[in-house]
Amino acid sequence: MKQLTYKLGKAPLLEEERQTKALGIYPYFRPISSDQDAEVEINGKKVLMFGSNSYLGLTNHIKVKQAGIEAIKKYGTGCAGSPFLNGYMDIHVELEDKLAKFVGKDKAIVYSTGFQSNLGALSCVVGRGDYIICDERDHASIVDGRRLSFATQLKFKHNDMDSLEEILKKLPPDAIKLIVVDGVFSMEGDIAPLPKIVELAEKYNGSIYVDEAHSLGVLGEQGRGVCNHFGVTDKVDIIIGTFSKSLATIGGFVAANDTVIDFLRHHSRPYIFSASISPAATASVLKALDIIQEEPERLKNLWEMTHYSLNLFRSYGFEIGPTQTPIIPLYIHDVRKTFAVTRDLLNEGIFVSPVMPPACAPEDTLIRFALMATHTKSQIDRAIDTIVKIFREYQIIK
Repeated sequence: MKQLTYKLGKAPLLEEERQTKALGIYPYFRPISSDQDAEVEINGKKVLMFGSNSYLGLTNHIKVKQAGIEAIKKYGTGCAGSPFLNGYMDIHVELEDKLAKFVGKDKAIVYSTGFQSNLGALSCVVGRGDYIICDERDHASIVDGRRLSFATQLKFKHNDMDSLEEILKKLPPDAIKLIVVDGVFSMEGDIAPLPKIVELAEKYNGSIYVDEAHSLGVLGEQGRGVCNHFGVTDKVDIIIGTFSKSLATIGGFVAANDTVIDFLRHHSRPYIFSASISPAATASVLKALDIIQEEPERLKNLWEMTHYSLNLFRSYGFEIGPTQTPIIPLYIHDVRKTFAVTRDLLNEGIFVSPVMPPACAPEDTLIRFALMATHTKSQIDRAIDTIVKIFREYQIIK
């Protein structure tokens, strides 16, 4: 144990942690003592939240909270087993049916987390002799899921369709070729070019797998996702989603045709050997899906705040890349400076998230500014004015 402790203590990432803590710029694990909304409380101080994935602001919606409370009263706090055995409840069935209908697929299967959804699907839907072809900036859960597969793994340059085609044209025509992309990329906020991906998949006999984590509740009719947004749902074979963003709780799902879902139920190890999503989380998602459709003003306001913020950042000369969504990257291109900016903003009452390797390349560090439907223009003005001031102090913008 001494050797292991010594080895871990000398790990490069741990050394970096120590150094940033010594400099007073360590930016992680900031305890929040309130609900997740446009404003939160940290160390007894009110802080504007621009680092959340709660795009529709539903985590503290009274109806969502009440649904969770009622589920606990009826079912208890947990399922005490996996869905494969004793942990499968009638509300899980209801949720799976509702999710499948919402995203336009035959069936859905619910996992305990969004991470497990990718882990559970990618590790078993393809195997030896097959190919997984991923965007180089796909989420870590996709990376880990494909690593567990026995399929040959290939990567194409981010959103580069020429790079994707170069790979596809070299593969056997009759082989299974699964193209895997984030619908919206979680750090950069740009959108996968699904119409072109569909065109290439049809040309080279490929299949398509889309992670809707950051597009569900944000894009498409009533927030049905990027596949709906582009009108290609029927061309996409597998859709993944999470509950920890727009759907207000924790968990995830896979939606596809009957055969794929039935196969996952009996062969996906993270599904078979993990306890079911809790009754409270299940009921919360069910209610969140209702609210998304009953309160369209939330999605409307999210996009109004998004366009307002994008225009402001561009007018001040920020480098924000090709984002088209409520995720706005503010590039800094310097690790220590990114940490320092994050600290200074929090001291000024603005919470943003630093993005570091491996979430981005070392030369592409940034802070991630994320909008919610519950943000107001006055909150955005205050935040951006503060960000402008601090970016100028560090000579990141003029």
